[in-house]
Amino acid sequence: MDSALNAVSVLFIAISWAPLLPSSHWLVRVWEFPRLQIASIISILIVGHAFNASYHTHIGVFSIVIVAGLIVSFIYQIIWIIPYTPLYKREVRHLKAENASQKLSVLSSNVYMPNDDFRKLIAHVRNKQPDFLVTLESNEKWQKGISEIESEYPFRKFCPLENLYGMHLYSKIPFEEVSLRFLIEEDVPSMRVKINHHGSVVTLYFLHPKPPSPTENTYAKPRDVELTVVGEEIAKTDGPIIVAGDLNDVAWSPTTRKFKKISGLLDPREGRGFFNTFHAKYPLVKWPLDHVFHSEHFALVNIEKLEGVGSDHYPLYTELALISNDDRC
Repeated sequence: MDSALNAVSVLFIAISWAPLLPSSHWLVRVWEFPRLQIASIISILIVGHAFNASYHTHIGVFSIVIVAGLIVSFIYQIIWIIPYTPLYKREVRHLKAENASQKLSVLSSNVYMPNDDFRKLIAHVRNKQPDFLVTLESNEKWQKGISEIESEYPFRKFCPLENLYGMHLYSKIPFEEVSLRFLIEEDVPSMRVKINHHGSVVTLYFLHPKPPSPTENTYAKPRDVELTVVGEEIAKTDGPIIVAGDLNDVAWSPTTRKFKKISGLLDPREGRGFFNTFHAKYPLVKWPLDHVFHSEHFALVNIEKLEGVGSDHYPLYTELALISNDDRC
């Protein structure tokens, strides 16, 4: 019993600190994702050691070191994730819907390409009436499957692909500029759009870089580089900005924190919750892969994880409002 408990404890201490290794290999970077799950298991291990100690009259130095390592590792994990709980200060102010006259809403949905439950996504679109709908992993099948909404979204940009990285953008607002880009990898698109919203030029970015995984990219570098490139571009862009999509990265990772720092964008989830959009089918595998970030020109009206659409991701609906300079506090 002691040996098994110690072995599992050493394992979880090791994986807690593994992301600090100077490697972008998925075997290292994957441990950035389940910090809440790791913290939960570590707390159970600490209780197990306390229970085990009650049966011993003498506690060895090795056991003390392990328990100390578990406690430090638990605190370390909590530090990463606590900004995404109500215990933390909100980064973005809330604005009541009745006071938001210049609203913009985005519904982002990774549809999971093999999925064909089109009606559920259409129902969300009809219910929420977002100004922008962006579908990820969408192909020709999905383009046809939800084509009935096109009459409500006259402004569109499509990139149907069969490689799990297709992207379709639907807008109720005319594009002043729209570009389909392949920033880092030739089979991974992103979109950059400019609109005029109540006299303000708003720039929107829609992203879906590949994750570090054994079935996608062995290394996280392409994803990390794409987020850095977009962040640096945003830092040089004036006016209101929104970024949305499946970044295949968690909100608390060093990569996403670096993206926020470079771009200067805000995260409306801070101080509000995780809004775990992945995985929609496994209760114990939950973390926030789908994101929305925005410049200080906006306040938050609503952010909501919607009911599943048959995908492994939940859709994310965000409603923002442009605010005046005097209200940015």
